[in-house]
Amino acid sequence: MISTTTTIRSASSLLARSLRGNNAAATTSSRIPSTATAAGSGLLFHKQQQQFLFSTNAEAALKTDVAFVEADAQRIKYFKVYRWDPEQENQKPYLSTYPIDLDDCGPMVLDALIKIKSEQDPSLTFRRSCREGICGSCAMNIQGSNTLACLAYIDDDCRTATKIYPLPHMYVLKDLVPDMGNFYEQYRSIEPWLQAGDPEQDGGGSVEATPRAAPGADGNTKLQGEYLQSKDDRAKLDGMYECILCACCSTSCPSYWWNADKYLGPAVLMQAYRWIEDSRDSSTQKRLDDLDDAFKLYRCHTIMNCTKVCPKHLNPGKAIAQIKKRMAQRG
Repeated sequence: MISTTTTIRSASSLLARSLRGNNAAATTSSRIPSTATAAGSGLLFHKQQQQFLFSTNAEAALKTDVAFVEADAQRIKYFKVYRWDPEQENQKPYLSTYPIDLDDCGPMVLDALIKIKSEQDPSLTFRRSCREGICGSCAMNIQGSNTLACLAYIDDDCRTATKIYPLPHMYVLKDLVPDMGNFYEQYRSIEPWLQAGDPEQDGGGSVEATPRAAPGADGNTKLQGEYLQSKDDRAKLDGMYECILCACCSTSCPSYWWNADKYLGPAVLMQAYRWIEDSRDSSTQKRLDDLDDAFKLYRCHTIMNCTKVCPKHLNPGKAIAQIKKRMAQRG
C-alpha cells in the first residue's frame, strides 16, 4: 500500500509539472514525451490505481463482513469460572474458561453453568435447586455483583467473557460453593419464630397472649387456632417476609466482611426486625435487648450495598435503620 501511494503521488506531481510548463517538466521529457501524453498517461494510471484500491478495500471489507456474520451466527460466549478443589494437594484457585453457544443454551447464567457441567466439565460444583429465584441456593458473584444465577440474564456481548465467582469473603468449600454455616448460625441466634406468649405455657400468663381465633366445634383445636392480626399490622411485614436468605446482601457488606463473627449482617437483622414488627409476637423487648450490642447491630454504617444487590428488591438497610429507631424510642 505504501509503494502504490508513492507511485500515485509521483504521477500526479509529474502531471502538474507538465501542465505548468516549468523547468521541472523539461527534465522529465525523456520519460514523458509531451504534455498531452503525460496527462493521458497520468490520468489513466491514476484511474487504474483507484480501481485497484477500490477492489482491494472492497475485498477486505467483504472478508470483515463475512467474519462478523460468522461470529454473530455462532454467538459463542465465554465464561470464566472460579475453580478450587480442596482435595487437590497444593492447588491454588484459578479461572477456567468455557465456550458456550448462546443459540443452544437458556437465557440465564444458571443455564450456562448447568450446560457446562453436563457437556464439558462434570467436576464443576455449584448449588442450585428451584431455578425460579425462590430458594436462594444459586447465589454467587456474577460480573462483580452478588445475585442469583437463575435470575441473572446472560450478557449476549460475545466480545467479553462473563466472570463467575463464589460469594465474596466467605470460606469456600469447593468451586462456587461457599460455607454458609456461620450465616445460618447467626440466623438461628435471633430465634426466627413466633413467640406469642401463651398463658397456659407461661405459667399463668406472665406474658400477654396474642388473641387466637375461636376454637373448633369439637373443642380440641384451641391451641392450633389462627392468631389474629389486622390488615394494617400484616402490611407492616411486607418487604421483609419475602427474604429467601440467599446471603447476597450480607456478603456485599464491607462491615460484614471484616466482622462476620460479631456483626449479624443485613439479612439476619432484617429478619430480626420482621419479628420485632410482628404484632402477634410478645417478645419484642427481649429481641431488642438481644440486639443491643456494639457489634451485632451498630456495625452497620448505612453503605446500602445490601439494598443495591438484593435479587428480591428488598431494603435491608431500611429495616436496620428501623431497629435503631426502636432502640432509641425504648430509652
